[in-house]
Formats: sequence, C-alpha cells, structure tokens
Amino acid sequence: MSTQPAARPRLHRLVERLGEVAALDGPAEAVAKWARGAIPKGPVKDALSGVPIGHAAHPLMIVVPIGTWSSATLLDFVGGQQSRPAARRLIAAGLLASLPTAASGLNDWSDTTPASDSVRRVGAVHALANVAALGLFGASLAARRAGSHGRGVALSLAGMGAVTVGGHLGGHLSYAEGVGVDNTVFASGPEEWTAVLDDAALLEGELRGVEVEGRAIVLARRNGRIHALDDRCAHRSGSLADGELKGECVVCPLHASEFRLEDGAVERGPSAYPQPVFDVRVTDGWIEVKA
Repeated sequence: MSTQPAARPRLHRLVERLGEVAALDGPAEAVAKWARGAIPKGPVKDALSGVPIGHAAHPLMIVVPIGTWSSATLLDFVGGQQSRPAARRLIAAGLLASLPTAASGLNDWSDTTPASDSVRRVGAVHALANVAALGLFGASLAARRAGSHGRGVALSLAGMGAVTVGGHLGGHLSYAEGVGVDNTVFASGPEEWTAVLDDAALLEGELRGVEVEGRAIVLARRNGRIHALDDRCAHRSGSLADGELKGECVVCPLHASEFRLEDGAVERGPSAYPQPVFDVRVTDGWIEVKA
C-alpha cells in the first residue's frame, strides 16, 4: 500500500511556491514593524483584532467591500443604464469600508509571529492584491464620474480579479495557516484530576509551566490562590509561562495579550479569544488540575 501523501491542488502548490519567495522578507518585515508601532495598543488595537466581538474582526469586515463591489459589477451587466448611479454609490461605499477593513487585516498580519516565513510572504502578496483592488475600484469610480462608463466597467472587472486573488490568499492564510483562529480550540484533557507539581515548588507571584497528557499548562500563585490556564496563547501560541503577572492577569510575552487568571477572559488584546482555564486543587501537597 502506498504511503505517499495526497497530492495538493494546483492552486495550493502555487501559493506554497509564493511562500518560498525570500525577496519579500525585507519589505514585508519593514511594513509589519511600522504597523506594530503605528497601531496604538488598547481600545484601537482591541477593536481591530475583534476583542469586543469574541473573534477576529477582519473576516467579518471584508464582507462589505467585497459585497458592494460585486453588486456594482453585477449591475453593470444586468442593471441597464438606469442602474449606473446605484453602481457608483456601491463602489464608493466599498471604498469607504475598505479602509478600516485594510487596517484590521494589517493589524492581524503584523502580529503573525511566531510564524513560518511563508505566512509573512503570502500575507504580503494578499495585501498587495487588495491594495490593487482598492486602486482599481477608485479609478473606476473616477472614470464613471467623468462620464467614461465603459472604462469604469473595465476597471471594475480588473478590480474584481484582484479581489479574487486577494480572497484566495486570505483564505489560505486563515484556513491553511491558521491566522486569526483560536489556537487552543482543539486542545483537550486532562479529564481526571492529575498531579502536576509539588505545591511547595510554586511560589507566590510566580508562573510555572507544566505538561500533562501532552498539554502545556501554566500555573500561577496570586494572593495565595493557585490558577491554571492553557499555556499556549490562543492568539499566536506564545508560552504564557514565559510571560509575566500583571495584577490579576497573565501577559503573553509575544504580543502582550492579557488574560484574567480567574476565568481566562481577555482583559486586553490582540487576542480575541479567552484562554482555557482548569480546575485546581491541592491534595497531599501536590497541585492537581482537571479540564
């Protein structure tokens, strides 16, 4: 029986080759570094990350520009001359909506560390495709307003082509590379009380990483009470055991997401997902945890 891995679809192989283009690394990291400094931490970054809604905001926000531009293009072919004003308004609405949408995508992409080089490279081309779409639809609107309807339609079609390329690459980043997803969603166990550490080994104000049944857990003792959370940050899998305690929260060392020790709730993003917590007890001098 053959043990060869299943062949990848041709489009997937093309994207994988794109992820091997090392020439993208320098410009991509420069833009990502700028974005990390330009987007203020706190309410703005939390909103762009999706903290208030409990999941990544970017996939929700892309519906408006794609929907309005697709609708305008459809009207160009089936709406007749009387639909031209509506098509212009739809394109304008998409242009306005694309600005916060692009900001949310830039925010997510700039935080793709740690990540394979391919994530940063594919993300860069995804952004370029969407910027091209923005420019093409902007030029289409200008042409339409200047009375050049045919040129405007042609530019819209080119814009839809760029949107299609960007959408495919965005889907690859989300569903094949896991950008913007909850990195703890498929973790499980332990189902029974399991001893993980000598109680005396965990000092007040200390974080300590342990592993049980293949799952990494971080323990914290705060004000005499022991807390246990999944050690793998839901945002980009940073080890919380390498972070720090801040009041009643643990801070991820990668992107400074803050999770409450009590219930794992997000106190500050960019993580949009709460951190799983475990039941904790001390039995015969040993700290025990259970999912």
